Amino acid sequence: MMTRQNQTAGHATIAPNHRRALVIYCHPRQDSMTAAVRDTVLDRLRAIGAELRLRDLYAEGFDPVLGADAHADYGDVPGNRARVADHVADLLWCDTLILVYPTWWYGLPAMLKGWMDRVLLPGVAFTLPTVGGGAIRPGLTQIGRLGVFTTCGASWWLTQMIGAPGQRTLLRGLRSLCARRCRHVFAAHYQMDRSTTASRARHLARVATRMDRLMR
Repeated sequence: MMTRQNQTAGHATIAPNHRRALVIYCHPRQDSMTAAVRDTVLDRLRAIGAELRLRDLYAEGFDPVLGADAHADYGDVPGNRARVADHVADLLWCDTLILVYPTWWYGLPAMLKGWMDRVLLPGVAFTLPTVGGGAIRPGLTQIGRLGVFTTCGASWWLTQMIGAPGQRTLLRGLRSLCARRCRHVFAAHYQMDRSTTASRARHLARVATRMDRLMR
């Protein structure tokens, strides 16, 4: 399911540098804490009058599998984007990218990782080196803001001991493909299985604050 909205909440005014925000939401349940985080993110975007596109990967039945045919076409620019053309169009449209997901096994859910495998393609997210050498060059340089919001079953210290691979993939790997001075924020609710009403409320307040910081 993909929704497109352009709303202004209350008396908020649209900033002169009008933002185009793409929110990638990845969770199988609509009654989850992750869904509440998503709603907080959307509320803060609406409050500043941002133009908004939401991708709910589970609701739309996104296929995360990079199959044999797609893999064979992976380096065929621009033909490689044909199977996911609508997702690519959203990615190239936005100047703000926000990912909302649960951390499973210290990393990204298979659905979100599959979205990255299939949508962050050569000729879209980056340019591959030529045969003669060179380096991968970033392709998402229009994205100047990156937000990452997650929940973790493990504690902060255990996640850090393991290396926080999901966080590193997004805030180091993905951010390196964005604008040189891409602004970014991160918020995680750790020990989610032991959360309380109070801890969840504090986390949603933290998400709102970091969203406001991101969109300044």
